[in-house]
Amino acid sequence: MYSEKVMDHFKNPRNVGEIDNASGVGTVGNAKCGDIMRIFLDIDEDGIIQDVKFKTFGCGAAVATSSMATELVKGKTIQEALQVTNKAVMEALDGLPPVKVHCSLLAEEAIHAALWDYAQKNGIQIEGLEQPKNDISEEEEEEDY
Repeated sequence: MYSEKVMDHFKNPRNVGEIDNASGVGTVGNAKCGDIMRIFLDIDEDGIIQDVKFKTFGCGAAVATSSMATELVKGKTIQEALQVTNKAVMEALDGLPPVKVHCSLLAEEAIHAALWDYAQKNGIQIEGLEQPKNDISEEEEEEDY
């Protein structure tokens, strides 16, 4: 059912924890399944993500997508991180079962929420970044998988 990569990131998640005084923190949930994902970013003065951590309450797929998402944005610029989509997270994990696709949406939205928080704290606008949703279950109904 799950790929080896999903199982690896679930059993051995990367970048678990919190960052004190994080540059940006994003928390997103899914009211339907109860998953909650929080991503912490440490962004330097050049706009490079130096460190990223996550805390996730949810199923194995939620933990795996959080872990992979942090790996995909670490060391990237803000604009590069903004390009990390749920599809990119799923591809990096060698796919997810259809009923778990929402976990990758959670990861994408949590990254956007952390970038939004960073932008708000610094009084800047990040091109292409829209205000994130706190609950992706509304978006899920609109999405056509």
